[in-house]
Amino acid sequence: MQLRPHRDAVYATITGCGLEIGAFHEPADIPAAASIEYFDAMDAKRAAELFPEVPADAFVTVDHLGDIDHDGLAQFADGRFDFVICNHVIEHVANPIKLVRELFRITRSGGTVILSAPDKDYTYDKTRPLTTFDHLWSDFENNVTENDDEHYIDFFRGAAPHVLEADPIHLPHQINRVRERREHAHVWDSNSFRAFINEVFQRLDIENTQLAENIGSANDLEYFGTWQKA
Repeated sequence: MQLRPHRDAVYATITGCGLEIGAFHEPADIPAAASIEYFDAMDAKRAAELFPEVPADAFVTVDHLGDIDHDGLAQFADGRFDFVICNHVIEHVANPIKLVRELFRITRSGGTVILSAPDKDYTYDKTRPLTTFDHLWSDFENNVTENDDEHYIDFFRGAAPHVLEADPIHLPHQINRVRERREHAHVWDSNSFRAFINEVFQRLDIENTQLAENIGSANDLEYFGTWQKA
C-alpha cells in the first residue's frame, strides 16, 4: 500500500467504533484500540470480478452492503458511529451533497468525519473540467439517484478518449462498464473541493470544527479533511 503520512497522522488519533465507506482494497490503518466496520456497494467477490487488476484477496470483507445513492446509509441510526471514513468515494456517487449530509448524520456529536477526494491535477482527470457547485446543488435538490450517461462520456473525454473515437456501436457497452465500475463522475481540485465542502456545511447548517486538512500540492494525490461534528 502506498505510504500516506498525512492520512496516518489522522488515523492515529481515532478512538471508538467507526465505519469505513468504500475501503475496497486500501482500508484505513486504524489503531488497535479502535474498531471498524466496512460498508460498500459490492462485496469482495463482485469487486474482484469488476477489478481483475487488483489481487482478489486484497479486498476487505464488507459488513454492510448498500447503494449510497439509493439511501444505503439509511440503515444506520443517527449518531451510530464514533468516526466515519470515506476516502475517494464522493467523486463516484450521483449525489455528493446528500452523501456529506449522511456522513455527519451517522456520526455522533463530538465524533470525527474523515473525507477525501482526488485532486484532478494528480489523476487521470487532469484535463476534465471542474464540477460546478450549481450542478451538484441541483442534483441534491432534485434527489438525483443515478449518474446519467453524460457523466461517463465526460470521463472518457478525459481518461480514455480512444473510446469515443471507436465505432459508436460499442459506446453503450463501454458506458455500462464504467457505470458498473463506478468510475469518476465528478471532478474537483483541492481548492474547489474546499469551497464545495464549506458551501455544503453552510447551506445544510452542519456545525463542525475542522481538525486537519491536507491538499494535493502537499501530498500529490487529494484533498483530505477531518472534521469534528459539533
